[in-house]
Amino acid sequence: MKNSKIAGVVVLYNPPEDFENNIKTYIDDLDVLYVIDNSNNKNKLFKNDKIVYIFNNENIGVAKALNIGAAKAIEKKYNWLLTMDQDTKFNKGVMKRMTNYIKNNDTKDDGILVPWHNTKLDIVKSEDPIDYPLQVMTSGNLVNLEIYKKIGEYNEDYFIDGIDIEYCLRIKKNNYRIVRFNDVSIEHDLGDIEYHKFLGKTYLCSNHNYLRNYYIARNYRYIRKKYYDIAPEYCEILTHLKLRIFRIVMFEKDKYRKVRNIIRGIKDFKKGVIGKYPYKN
Repeated sequence: MKNSKIAGVVVLYNPPEDFENNIKTYIDDLDVLYVIDNSNNKNKLFKNDKIVYIFNNENIGVAKALNIGAAKAIEKKYNWLLTMDQDTKFNKGVMKRMTNYIKNNDTKDDGILVPWHNTKLDIVKSEDPIDYPLQVMTSGNLVNLEIYKKIGEYNEDYFIDGIDIEYCLRIKKNNYRIVRFNDVSIEHDLGDIEYHKFLGKTYLCSNHNYLRNYYIARNYRYIRKKYYDIAPEYCEILTHLKLRIFRIVMFEKDKYRKVRNIIRGIKDFKKGVIGKYPYKN
């Protein structure tokens, strides 16, 4: 029988008070959970022998936090790592569906196994129980650590945004695949998403803060530059600027700082700037 022992990693950053309830929905399915805390202050966790708590005393970024969890899982000889956001909870049957797949299928080419994400996004789910998307969000991913070791770590240059997209496209570029199970799901709270109507059209607004807009503008252009050859249409959509600015100006708050930091992000991409946001505001 294949090794179905699974480690997990969840990254915290100043989480809401009820974040522990999310962890409780999946920790029983894991052998160990690495809680990597990038918060300003330590967070108290419920008692559980499976939890290994690591407090960084600063925000080291999502990618570096995920790589810490992966390194510890690899050191302990795990083959699979569940990557979780603090805003996500499992529904029943998710892990059983994925572990059954591992036990009964050849997974040597499967870079990520992932359930369907229930979110506020207006996305139509495939009627097929399994499909093979180009890209998925990090939360809820069961990462094949053998493939992770071959294609490399999460890209720490991006710090926050685009980390999941870049890793997924790297999976594709190396001729591996993502397997999504549409017959099981997780609940993923993506934050302050809103829909607005204007002149008969509906516009989705993420309401990301100015920092996120900077990283998105900068990092998505690095992704386009690196992966345009394997996903040109997707990369065009990823870096489309006019619609993003239109939605901010028309419907969102803090318009000036958001637009200014989009421009900063584009300029810094051209300069080759990487890593953490280099400005004071």
